[in-house]
Amino acid sequence: MRLVIGISGSSGVIYGIRLLEVLRERREVETHLIISQGAKLNIALETDWQPREVEALADYVYADRDLAAPISSGSFLTAGMIIVPCSIKTLSGVVNSYADNLLVRAADVSLKEGRRLVLVPRESPLHVGHTRLLHEAATLGALICPPMPAFYNAPRTIADLIDHTIGRLLDLFAIDNDLARRWEGPPGTQASDSRRSGKG
Repeated sequence: MRLVIGISGSSGVIYGIRLLEVLRERREVETHLIISQGAKLNIALETDWQPREVEALADYVYADRDLAAPISSGSFLTAGMIIVPCSIKTLSGVVNSYADNLLVRAADVSLKEGRRLVLVPRESPLHVGHTRLLHEAATLGALICPPMPAFYNAPRTIADLIDHTIGRLLDLFAIDNDLARRWEGPPGTQASDSRRSGKG
């Protein structure tokens, strides 16, 4: 499976880094990475990573200005793309097909080819212009997956919260993982017991 990963210039670049770390261990997944200039700045500001170290996690890396890269064409087959995190600027570019960089062009390709495009916006609060863009992106076919923390899995660390989001992203591409705990109902309930017994 080929998967395009975009990291744009929003806070939360650790989500993109962690996704690449996990996919690095999945030999069946070939990763194609684009890191925007804003994302490179945030990697240095928010993490102990250097952009070149993040790039080393991917199988293939492209400059955001390289509009002739293979992933700029629909004839280059992929399973789709995840932009994590997705800045509002990048979201706007995707919605308006303003493909003046490779990150937005690759997303546009996913949409026009009917491939899965997952956007992970990390912005709060949202004004009506932001919510309108999210609605338009969903209307175009993108899946909107903000990094919302879950607490039914009793997270103990920030890493637990991050891994839960990464697990859900992998689920969207049917990539097996044990990062996200599966909800099975409250312990000892009839519903969870009937599922285990194969009834209902």
